[in-house]
Amino acid sequence: MAGSDRPDETAKSAPGASSGPEGDDLARRTRALEAALAARKPARRDDEDKSATGSMAGFGQAMKLSSEFIAGIVVGAGLGWLIDRMAGTSPWGLIIFLFLGFGAGVLNVLRAAGVVAEPGSKAAGDDASKPERK
Repeated sequence: MAGSDRPDETAKSAPGASSGPEGDDLARRTRALEAALAARKPARRDDEDKSATGSMAGFGQAMKLSSEFIAGIVVGAGLGWLIDRMAGTSPWGLIIFLFLGFGAGVLNVLRAAGVVAEPGSKAAGDDASKPERK
């Protein structure tokens, strides 16, 4: 009577686990899944300090994207100001080219981030999706 209330006996089997053929099948499938996930996981070296490398790479990427955006706006505003001075259309050239520079900056950031394809490049699936003409 006192032997059946021991905590180590109740903790042996987890809820939902069975010791029959279903439990063996579950253990086999679990091992197969763990092996498949381990094969897909990229190899990691323990000697590398990922946190320092990742933060510096992220900082470099952030600086690149922000400079792409700011350069587009500055060039657009500069061209607008120059056109206004030469043509005497102040402030319309500055306003129009400032918006064009903003759009160019956003497009440059999207291209640098890899969200938008470079002009003139085709995606791999473009040729397969178009029907052939005979």
